[in-house]
Amino acid sequence: MKALILSCNTGQGHNTAARAILEELTARGIECEMQDALAFASQFISDTVCGIYNKAAVHIPRVLGAGISVAKGIARIFKKDSPCYVANLPYANKVYRYIKENGFDTIIMPHVFPSEALTWVERRLPNEDDLRTCFIATDYAYPPFLSETELDIYFIPHEDLRETFVEAGVPRDKIVVSGIPVSSAFRAPTTKEEAREALGLPQDKRILLVMTGSMGYGNTGELTARLLERLPENTLVYVMGGNNEKMKAAIRAAHAGDERLTVLDFTDKVSLYLAASDLLFTKPGGLSSTEAAVRGIPVLHTKPIPGWEQENIAFFREHGLSDHGENAEALVTKALFLLANPHRGEEMVENQRKHINAFAARDIVDHLLKTEPK
Repeated sequence: MKALILSCNTGQGHNTAARAILEELTARGIECEMQDALAFASQFISDTVCGIYNKAAVHIPRVLGAGISVAKGIARIFKKDSPCYVANLPYANKVYRYIKENGFDTIIMPHVFPSEALTWVERRLPNEDDLRTCFIATDYAYPPFLSETELDIYFIPHEDLRETFVEAGVPRDKIVVSGIPVSSAFRAPTTKEEAREALGLPQDKRILLVMTGSMGYGNTGELTARLLERLPENTLVYVMGGNNEKMKAAIRAAHAGDERLTVLDFTDKVSLYLAASDLLFTKPGGLSSTEAAVRGIPVLHTKPIPGWEQENIAFFREHGLSDHGENAEALVTKALFLLANPHRGEEMVENQRKHINAFAARDIVDHLLKTEPK
C-alpha cells in the first residue's frame, strides 16, 4: 500500500485527523504523504477559500451557519453534480496525474472537497480497480454533499450514526465504523502528576483549561472574567488562544496581575495540558472533542459554530460525554457543580471510554491493510 492523504485548511480538525493517519502509517513503515487538496488548484485558491471560512467562523459565525444550512438544502436538491462537485472539478485531473505519477493506490480524505474531485476520477475511469478512495468523517454528523461522492470506503465516528449516513445516501455496505483518528499522544499513559511536573504546573491546585481552537473562536474573554470572579482561590485558569493574537492580548490586559490566569500562545503540548487539568472548556469541534475524550477529562462545551458543531454537542450530551452551557454564566455554574461533585466528572470520563475509540487511526489502517487492492 502507498497512501496519499488529501486534506484542507478549513479549520484544523481535518488536518489533525490527517496527521493522525499519517503518524500511524509512518509508524508501520507504510509509504505515505499528506497534501493540501485545494493547492492542486492553486495556492492562492487554497489560501482564499480557507481564509474566508476561518474568518467567517471567528467574526460572523451566524453567516457561516446560514451558509451551512443553505449547503444542506442544496445537497438535498442535487443528487449528483451539485455546485460543490462542480467547484472541485478544476483540479481533479491534476490530482489524478499526481496520483499516477507517484504510484499511490490508496487515497484517504478527511474532507468532502477532495472526495468530490476523486469522485470525478471514479466516474471518468470506472475500471481503475487499483485505486482505492476513502473518506474519514471528522465530526459526529453527516457532512453535506457526501452522498453524491462515489468512494470505496466511508469511515464514520460511531455505530449510532450509521443510519444517519445511510439515510443521507451513503451506501450501507461501504460504511465502516472506526471512530475519529487522533494522535497517539492523547492516549499516552500520563498521570496528572506527571503531566504537571513536565509542564511546570503546581500539584496542589485545581486547573481549568479553556480551549478555543486554532482560530480562537468564541467569547472567551467573558468566560474567563466570570471564572475569575466565581472560582475559589486555589483554582487556576489556563487559556489556549490559538492564533487569535487580538483575543489573547485583550484577555491579558483585562486581567494583568491576576496570577490565577495564564494565557498560552500556540503550543504543541495540548495532550499534556489535558492530562494536567481537572476540567476542560472547549468549542465543540469534532477533533478537539475527540482528543479530550481520548485523554479522559470532564468536558464543558462552549458556544458552537452554527452547523455540525451543534450536532457534535447533541451527540456528546446524548451519550453522557460532556455538558454544555448556552452562555458564560451557565458554563461557570456547571463548572462549579462538577468541581463540587467529582463523581459526575468521573461518570463523564467513563462514558468517554465506552463510546470513543482511542485507537481509530490503528483500526482504520488495519482495515485498509486487510482490504488492500490486489
